Amino acid sequence: MRSRYDNPDLTPPWKRKQTVPEVAAERDLVVEEATTGFCGAVVRCEKTAEGPTVTLEDRFGKHRVFPMTPRGFLLEGRTVTLVRPTRAATGAATAPAAPRLTASGSVAVPGARARVARAGRIYVEGRHDAELVEKVWGDDLRIEGVVVEYLEGVDDLPALVEAFGPHPGARLGVLVDHLVPGSKESRIAAEVGGDHVLVVGHPYIDIWEAVKPASVGIRSWPRVPHGQDWKTGVCRALGWPENTGAAWQHILGRVRTYKDLEPALLGRVEELIDFVTAPGG
Repeated sequence: MRSRYDNPDLTPPWKRKQTVPEVAAERDLVVEEATTGFCGAVVRCEKTAEGPTVTLEDRFGKHRVFPMTPRGFLLEGRTVTLVRPTRAATGAATAPAAPRLTASGSVAVPGARARVARAGRIYVEGRHDAELVEKVWGDDLRIEGVVVEYLEGVDDLPALVEAFGPHPGARLGVLVDHLVPGSKESRIAAEVGGDHVLVVGHPYIDIWEAVKPASVGIRSWPRVPHGQDWKTGVCRALGWPENTGAAWQHILGRVRTYKDLEPALLGRVEELIDFVTAPGG
């Protein structure tokens, strides 16, 4: 009887040909392009004259198209070759399963426990803002130990910052609505700057506007005349009952992931999370 040791493979490990699995580029698969480091979810695959391509979308909604070259991508840190998906499964189990995404577009950590809350905080203007941040970034916030609270308006921000007493071990991040030059919000934000305080904002009158109209099922957010309560005006213009609480629940219910939000909000929230979780924060 011949033994498997009769003709041993004496090729050094670093010279042996490494097998790279082929992975079907299914929609929402999260991969990293090996050359550029661009990380995103698969949006679509296309056949072109130069060869097949894949379009990736990062968490900020940016799209980039890459050729599906051999060994061109990383999946959970492993080099893979993306191939166009087939209509029917082949039954071959040659590649790891696609990672689950959180609503914010980050890769979920299976079985991860919530971290003990940091001393630092993120404040947003109101309850609706807090609910939206929780729905999209909740998984990330719990892993990072970041607590989000709301102000009920920005007028009391200077007093809150003074009472909080930000320092290197307890940074304070603040998200402000309608932070545009010359606004009341911009003047208040200028009063509370510091090494351990970061105030950022989005250009929308209210957090409702940071939800993409298409996600809500409307063509655009209506213009509301000055002097009229903006939320009530939106309900009137859209023919909704003038119940802003119910309207918000309808809007929030249409938000599934970061893709339902405008990039101007996405970038600011990510910036605040990075700030309060930086070393020493």
